[in-house]
Amino acid sequence: MKANLLPLSLVIVSALTATASFAGASANEALPAFNAESKNATKYTADFNNSLRSQLNFADTTDFELADKGFIAREDNLKIMNKDGKSVAWELGSYDFLLQGKDFDSIHPSMQRQAVLNMKHGLYQVRDGVYQVRGYDLANITFVRSENGWIVFDPLTIPETAEAAYELFKKHVPNGDLPIKAVVYSHSHADHFGGVKGIVSQQQVDAGEVEIIAPRGFTKHSISENVLAGTAMARRVLYQYGTSLDKGAQGQVDAAIGKSVASGELSLIIPTLEVQDDIQSVTVDGLELVMQNAPETEAPSEMNTYIPEYKTYWGAETTVGGLHNLYTLRGAFVRDSLQWADVINEALYEFGHHSEVLIASHSWPRWGNDNVVNFLEKQRDMYGYLHDESLRLANHGVNINDIQDEFKVPETLANEWYLRGYHGSYHRNAKAVLNKYLGYFDMNPASLIPHSTTESAKRYVEDFGADNIIAAGSKAFDRGDYRWCAEIVNKVVFAEPENKQARYLQADCLEQLGYQSESSGERNVFLVGADELRRGIVKGASTKTASADMIQNMPTADFLNYMGVRLNGPKAAQDSFEMRANLIITDENEKFAIEVKNGRMSSIEGFDVNNPNFTLTMQRSAFDQLLTQQSTMQELIKSGEIKAEGSLDKLGELTGYLDNFEMYFNVIEPQDHSKYSVGYSASGESPINR
Repeated sequence: MKANLLPLSLVIVSALTATASFAGASANEALPAFNAESKNATKYTADFNNSLRSQLNFADTTDFELADKGFIAREDNLKIMNKDGKSVAWELGSYDFLLQGKDFDSIHPSMQRQAVLNMKHGLYQVRDGVYQVRGYDLANITFVRSENGWIVFDPLTIPETAEAAYELFKKHVPNGDLPIKAVVYSHSHADHFGGVKGIVSQQQVDAGEVEIIAPRGFTKHSISENVLAGTAMARRVLYQYGTSLDKGAQGQVDAAIGKSVASGELSLIIPTLEVQDDIQSVTVDGLELVMQNAPETEAPSEMNTYIPEYKTYWGAETTVGGLHNLYTLRGAFVRDSLQWADVINEALYEFGHHSEVLIASHSWPRWGNDNVVNFLEKQRDMYGYLHDESLRLANHGVNINDIQDEFKVPETLANEWYLRGYHGSYHRNAKAVLNKYLGYFDMNPASLIPHSTTESAKRYVEDFGADNIIAAGSKAFDRGDYRWCAEIVNKVVFAEPENKQARYLQADCLEQLGYQSESSGERNVFLVGADELRRGIVKGASTKTASADMIQNMPTADFLNYMGVRLNGPKAAQDSFEMRANLIITDENEKFAIEVKNGRMSSIEGFDVNNPNFTLTMQRSAFDQLLTQQSTMQELIKSGEIKAEGSLDKLGELTGYLDNFEMYFNVIEPQDHSKYSVGYSASGESPINR
């Protein structure tokens, strides 16, 4: 679908054509004076966005009616502070520019529509006994009446936002102050469980007063998914959600499934029940919940729920008001579009024809059985079509680099607002399908072992000249071909990162691409890239995923695997560093054999290593103190909480080989190789080493 692709489609230019183009730009010709200022939408961008206002059905106000239905109360100037009383956890006032009734040339009109819808916040009654608080965090929190209290679905990202939503609920709902009997986590992403301690306590759960229910695999995936690549993912999150950008028509506008990400520290209470069966009935405080496990859809561990008494289907995050990500820009395992379609189809046949209302963890409800069925059918077909059509094209030879321009969406899907590419995009998701089945390689031998981004850039500049490339990029910009401009000027930025002409032109290109993007994530990525080219890296507030709750519930094996990731393998191998150790966690009945050899740390549970350099024996509480840096190894040994046998000299040496990761690494310019390179190189005659 052309509207979902960045406009002014890129003509695939051969190397010879590119060379001729560069050769035609005079090295002595004066280049335009580019600058570091943010720019308005160009005529090309304004015309593109304006054309969509006549192409798309803006007369359809159904979503606005649904988003307003059942409204009870809200805080008009919503601002939620973190527990320190100084920093803001969540606020909506910065987005008031969206409520002026003005069309902005610098915002894709479909995205602007979604951004306005996501401004609707407060307490809503879905039906008797079912309520939602929306717009108090990225996700919705849902309250369902049971015999003697309430069951809460998805307690938001941080305790502060969850508590604020709960207080609003208790203030305005009859019997809202009855006790919470259970909390249901839909899946393993933080915005659906991290606020749990804002509504219930660990003590209540331990006393059996509150159940915590989650899909199978939740405990593992809620922690492990963000551990091994956590630093890289955290950096990418800043791009996807645009957290460093100013809020405004030329900045961060929306997050597709909500406004933004709450800022603060996650909490976690481990589930008392992980639902194991594909379809499983669970009764809580007299209310039947029919759980549908939905693994490998929007998350590795996910679950939907049908509530027969209320004839309500809760679609978690498998069905939201738009196309979701098969490949998320922040980084995650590629999601299974066929499985996603099958899960929705199962929901349709199991629950859809009985459901009078559909609710979810994002967006607004759908009322009426016909509307529920139609919504589920089209959501099913959207993900199924992505799968089937992408592979149809692949089997005709279309590769991962070209499919974004070949993939087309039927009008019956493209014309539904709730299937538009707000979070995911069709062109990116089509690539994701090919990546899942075929991997990143397009099978063109020229793509197999390309030079690194920087080395390729240096060769481009050496052969074609920085000024020639900038001149060609400037001409591309002037004719509205921002994709080509960004592609070629990027070469100069990586070859000559101090070249301000290249940086500022590249920023101008990326900015226009952002203004034309329907996907909020893609808009933010373009605009953050432009901002960093102009101002450098801007550090700001974020969600703290490495909270005490998350660390203390991290499986020991995950911690050891993460230590392996931190090990500077080339340096350890170069120094022939070796270590053998045993780790025993007595109260968890765990023991691990640990070896460092050949630049790699390996560990295995249930075994002892022979002739260890040392053995450490402790309870999990002491291990947690080490992880959270509440106590040092020496302090815990002295207190007797850790028993150390053998010499700890090797452990001391090991710490010298562990890297500390800096989150704010370069993205839009070359890396500082000194941060991770130790001068160790492979030997051999493969062309990759030349």
